[in-house]
Amino acid sequence: MQVMHEDIDKILFTEDDLRARVSEMGHQITADHQGESLLVVSVLRGAAIFMADLVRNITLPLEMDYMAISSYGNGVKSSGIVRILKDLSSSVEGRHVLIAEDILDSGLTLSYLMRNLESRNPASIEVATLLRKKTRAQADIDCRYVGFECPDEFIVGYGLDYAERYRNLPYIGVLKKSVYC
Repeated sequence: MQVMHEDIDKILFTEDDLRARVSEMGHQITADHQGESLLVVSVLRGAAIFMADLVRNITLPLEMDYMAISSYGNGVKSSGIVRILKDLSSSVEGRHVLIAEDILDSGLTLSYLMRNLESRNPASIEVATLLRKKTRAQADIDCRYVGFECPDEFIVGYGLDYAERYRNLPYIGVLKKSVYC
């Protein structure tokens, strides 16, 4: 793991930062959804770690489900083509859906996912994103819960990857440009 740490230019959010903010988000979601049952949907693979920590801080009845969606491949920019690789196992019809997303970057994938889930007639759809990147060309998406605003840099860790590496870092950091150029 030491080799992975050497590829990081700087740490943006420490393990303690992440633990504290995800806990706050879970408590806010609990307060906002009293009396409801949630279907929490994670977009694999990046958001799985965030969702696992988030749901441990939500004290409501909930079900977890997963989708795999691709728009990046092994590149550093979205291809703009979104494909569902694994669909939900559960029906969303009439349910309160909370999408647990790792990062809102261009918003293309999340926009597609929200349209797709809306067509399945849920009672509601909300988004909890751990990170929202400050980018100029970002889809207009209402994220009810945002963990952190982050700079428009290539970041990894806590589920975020580059070519399937670095997901297991316990913090979020900026990947050195020399690694992906």
